[in-house]
Amino acid sequence: MPTDALGNALLVSARNAIAAHFGLPPDPVTPPPELAEPGASFVTLTQNGRLRGCIGSLEAQRPLATDVAENAFAAAFRDPRFPPLSQEELARTRVEVSLLTPAKPFPVSGEEDALARLQPGIDGLILSFGRRRATFLPQVWESLPDPRQFMRELKLKAGLSADFWDPAVTLARYGVRKWKEN
Repeated sequence: MPTDALGNALLVSARNAIAAHFGLPPDPVTPPPELAEPGASFVTLTQNGRLRGCIGSLEAQRPLATDVAENAFAAAFRDPRFPPLSQEELARTRVEVSLLTPAKPFPVSGEEDALARLQPGIDGLILSFGRRRATFLPQVWESLPDPRQFMRELKLKAGLSADFWDPAVTLARYGVRKWKEN
């Protein structure tokens, strides 16, 4: 568990939101004042190092405590890539909470410019084209360390072809503070 109060509160709140679905009692948590402020978060669930669910918010539109609880519930029970989490899985599921900085436009002259200027391991990236949009958290660089492959997979996630590029593509970058259960 993290040693700072915010990280501990975020992780406990996320796990409590999932446990409540099964009727389990919540673990006590002392909410730091930051939980009442607007915040954007992603909650990532893993089992044995493998993704088990990940849902989040790109913009701060509700109190951080609410954002984390609702994203934790959605990651456990509404991620369309996975079946709903079972109570038996809960004990072996690890929770990670990422607190996002506000996204900033990342104007580029083309894909090669974007690839040259991306900061692996640092940048979270939002790709938008028309009604299509996808994001990768900075943690995704751990499994996709090459900027070209990172961008290809992000385009696929947005429902575009891996080699697609158009001048109307827009990018935005953001960073995260993250906490993960041991």
